[in-house]
Amino acid sequence: MVNLTAINKTKKAYTGTDHELLFLGIFQDKKLNPSQRSLDSLVENKLSEAIKFDGFIGKEDKQLMIYGNESIKRIALIGLGNQKKYTSDRARSLASNICQFANNINVSEFSVDGDSFGLQKNGYAQAFSEGLVLGSYEFKDYKTEKDENNKAESVTIYGRVEKKNLDKGFALGKAVSFSRDLGNHPANILTPSYLAKEAEKIAEESPKMDCHIFDLKEIKKMGMGAFYGVAQGAKEPAKMIIVEYKGGRKSQKPIALVGKGLTFDSGGISIKPSPNMDEMKFDMCGSATVLGVLRAVSKLKPRINIVFAIGSTENMPGGNAQRPGDIVTAYNGKTIEVLNTDAEGRLVLADVLAYVNKQYEPAAILDFATLTGAVLVALGNRATGVMGNDVALMREVKKASEQSFEKVWELPLWEEYSSEIKGKYADIQNIGQPRLAGTITAGAFLKEFVGDTPWVHMDIAGTAWGPKEPSYQPKVGATGVAVRLVYQLLENRK
Repeated sequence: MVNLTAINKTKKAYTGTDHELLFLGIFQDKKLNPSQRSLDSLVENKLSEAIKFDGFIGKEDKQLMIYGNESIKRIALIGLGNQKKYTSDRARSLASNICQFANNINVSEFSVDGDSFGLQKNGYAQAFSEGLVLGSYEFKDYKTEKDENNKAESVTIYGRVEKKNLDKGFALGKAVSFSRDLGNHPANILTPSYLAKEAEKIAEESPKMDCHIFDLKEIKKMGMGAFYGVAQGAKEPAKMIIVEYKGGRKSQKPIALVGKGLTFDSGGISIKPSPNMDEMKFDMCGSATVLGVLRAVSKLKPRINIVFAIGSTENMPGGNAQRPGDIVTAYNGKTIEVLNTDAEGRLVLADVLAYVNKQYEPAAILDFATLTGAVLVALGNRATGVMGNDVALMREVKKASEQSFEKVWELPLWEEYSSEIKGKYADIQNIGQPRLAGTITAGAFLKEFVGDTPWVHMDIAGTAWGPKEPSYQPKVGATGVAVRLVYQLLENRK
């Protein structure tokens, strides 16, 4: 899984310590600064001579390897490009590239000149640390051939860098990696019961957390007919997972985070086409986002109250499966006409949203779901589609998006769209008109279950797996989308 196990920090000079590999950043058209000139003297001016001979001027992504001496064996010069265009996300990407570079040349421990990468600035050290962890990410749990090469395990950062920012980035990187792991496990391993056990494990580690797991009988007894309708055709036991985190004042209303946890989605009776159906193991990535944030919260302990909620089941075409045309009654009493059993995630979310809204009276609700293929048509895999019922909460989401560099794009949720889901034989139906505003009408459906509580829905179907850029995204598999964004939002609220 993740190879990187430690990020250390020191103010000590390079003298007196042996370095297998040292990374040094150079901005475009900038001369060596005093610290770099001091380093140059330690390696008998090999640094300046190589720069002069090669014509290295610090262009973006340009690299130059220099062989030093017994103390500093190798120095990798990394071009940082235009200093005015340098951002924390650029630092995150560079860190990812650095870790992959070290892996490629079989180095298990390496050093970084933090000041040369701008890590003394607010947010840059955290981003760089995140990038190191995310760049080291691999998922090889089911590979039988073992890689005998060295992998990056430990990094030492030199310079005026706040260790707390490195530690925070490390924790968030690990949380995203955990979210990726969950998404990448196959559906025969990662079941609703598996998710429930992972939630329990995390909660057990924190005295501020309480975990509650509800089974299918309890889901039915509580009147969650929409959730039950999806789960009734599956042999694998369904679970509703609730974790309460009490990090704030007792009087403080919690933020609720709700995730769709469809561990496999066949489409049910409205069965999906066979090509790429294997990717439907990723239909639980909304729950992976929620559990990734839970993992980050358990390590970083923000002073805020949070409710984590997941509705998890398989959607299968068994003899007891829900049929197109069935009518079910949700937890809040609304009746739903099921016109397409492949629009199942919104049915599960409907009951979990209504439950959380009634039982916890949260200050705000955020939900995460690989909900519609339509969002891919609209936005591709570059941005998460978002919509909601509260301008202020949406502003918070957009701010956190800008800070974390996890892109979102707001779609309208005007009242006119609600008319698209009015039912013929029930209060509402679970789909709108075919091929028309599918992402928005799904949002309009969910809106029926949150009341007046400020709420934002994130459709991550395009971003939960597939994106291969920037460099800290994995080439294949789950991305751990929105974990960093949501934690940033929580921090902004403290």
